[in-house]
Amino acid sequence: MVTYPLLIAGVAAERIAELRVARRNAAWSRARGGVEAGRGHYPLLVAAHTGLLAGCLVETRAAHRPFVPAIGWPMAAVVLGAQGLRWWCIRLLGPRWNTRVIVVPGLPLVARGPYRWLRHPNYAAVVAEGVALPLVRGAWVTAAAFTLVNAAALAVRIRAENAALGGRLPSAGAGAPRRDTPAFD
Repeated sequence: MVTYPLLIAGVAAERIAELRVARRNAAWSRARGGVEAGRGHYPLLVAAHTGLLAGCLVETRAAHRPFVPAIGWPMAAVVLGAQGLRWWCIRLLGPRWNTRVIVVPGLPLVARGPYRWLRHPNYAAVVAEGVALPLVRGAWVTAAAFTLVNAAALAVRIRAENAALGGRLPSAGAGAPRRDTPAFD
């Protein structure tokens, strides 16, 4: 299936677009007194996401993974849905969104869109994509490896993000305000 490498290239291009948006948004946040937290975990996130894309290509080629329509098409739909959720978060957070944890003091928490239901909807998109993208072509080893590494990285990241917000996060519940900091994907 020649289209799978094109799908991976498309996701890689999306990541590059995210990094451009993040760079611009980081400058905006810093100009308004934004402070970065949790820098130590960022290289792990970058390595995990790079490894996800590379693993998808290497595993499918090395293990001769076939495209199985009954799994591949639903997983492709999950990938597209995850991209939609991610860009909804990026658009909703506007210049506050970033691939790093940068909090601008005094900005209100976002309580609209997916933040009405989930505290970290962008991370939900990352988790869904991390499982679905490899499984589009049966790369289950990559899906499992990324899921484990990503779970460890997100545990650290979410703690750093919550601490950076200084306790302004309410308990979970419908309609509760959510965080106003960025998310990585």
